[in-house]
Amino acid sequence: MSVNRDFIGRTYEYSTPYHVGREKVREFAMAIGDNNPVYHDLTEAREMGHRDLVAPPTFPFLITYKAMVAAIGDPDLNLNYAMVVHGEQSFTYTRPLYANDVVVVSSTIANISTARSNELITMEQQVKTTDGELIVTTTNVTVSRGSAPTEEG
Repeated sequence: MSVNRDFIGRTYEYSTPYHVGREKVREFAMAIGDNNPVYHDLTEAREMGHRDLVAPPTFPFLITYKAMVAAIGDPDLNLNYAMVVHGEQSFTYTRPLYANDVVVVSSTIANISTARSNELITMEQQVKTTDGELIVTTTNVTVSRGSAPTEEG
């Protein structure tokens, strides 16, 4: 069964505020093997002009995942999660994400397209402060393998 294209433009809110903790920033940086001092040492980060520890560029995936799952987990989308692979991910920042930021996320299904027998679900997540300041927009492509509609139906 193909993915329901009526979902293009649908937005899912994950409005529970997420507090970016210093230890989470440090743990994430350690997990990806990045020893940049702005991720680990508050004094170093401040000396480099930051107000707090800086979250590594891919850190927002931790935050946006819940909103993304709400979208791709909607049963009316007709997505067979067993046939899904991660296609690509990008991050567009308006400013760094800092420890002690408190943020909320919205996730929008921006497009559903076909590539051979696969369908590509493009989603955009916006990470904003609880005051509405946009920090980062993430874009990811989820590949639904073998679900593309055939010419016969």
